[in-house]
Amino acid sequence: MALATQLMKENIPVMATTTREEKAAELNQAGINSRVLQLPQVPSLLREHDIFSCRQLVICITPQLKKGRVDYPEKIAQLVAVAEKNDVEKIILLSTSSVYNGLEGEVFEQTELDISANKVAIVAQAEQSVLNFNGLSAVIRLSGLIGPARHPGRFLAGKKDLANPDAAVNLIHQTDALGLISCLLKQKQAQGIFNGVANTRVSRQQFYQQAALALALPEPVFNEQDRGITGKVINGDKGRRELSYQYRYDDLVLWMKNSEN
Repeated sequence: MALATQLMKENIPVMATTTREEKAAELNQAGINSRVLQLPQVPSLLREHDIFSCRQLVICITPQLKKGRVDYPEKIAQLVAVAEKNDVEKIILLSTSSVYNGLEGEVFEQTELDISANKVAIVAQAEQSVLNFNGLSAVIRLSGLIGPARHPGRFLAGKKDLANPDAAVNLIHQTDALGLISCLLKQKQAQGIFNGVANTRVSRQQFYQQAALALALPEPVFNEQDRGITGKVINGDKGRRELSYQYRYDDLVLWMKNSEN
């Protein structure tokens, strides 16, 4: 919804899809040209879908791994296969930084993934389908999303005995997620993998305690015996450099202090 609204403000024609008739009706009522699309789909029916009249596709399908779904790669592969048979010029996949699960230290787009974990392997397989597209393709590995209606102060407020107080914080504000997508749509030749993450370098404990304070909520309490684990630190410099993108909310602590909550 946020992406479609922003693109329409820039006079960019948009077609959106959703899995439910009532949601499509809601989007159409809001002025967003929408269709129903359910995946996986019979290939012959999928080829007839209106969405493939678009020159660029932004795929933002949730893998639903926590619900036990394992058909995410099949869904993405179907979209790519049909896009190749039409005049689609570019595919942008909104992926997730959870593809780096199991890794420690600073990670980059070219860092080798630990696909021994089934969830990582599923996401990586879907990404590869897009990267193998015979047109232009890009993958944005988005970190945890915050912003309107997703203030981090509510995530852990009042919780006790939380693990990993020294862990790194890997998050991105919705405004910057949209900014990266917009850059890739407008810079049509730009392709490859890009990490989407704010350059906020504070510990998990510092960040979430300040986030709770910003909303006047009870501070989360961390286990002081669980020190020393920093986990993975996602590097987002490639997007800044190759797309010439400047984050609006690179310091998320400052955003929390200044935002009207």
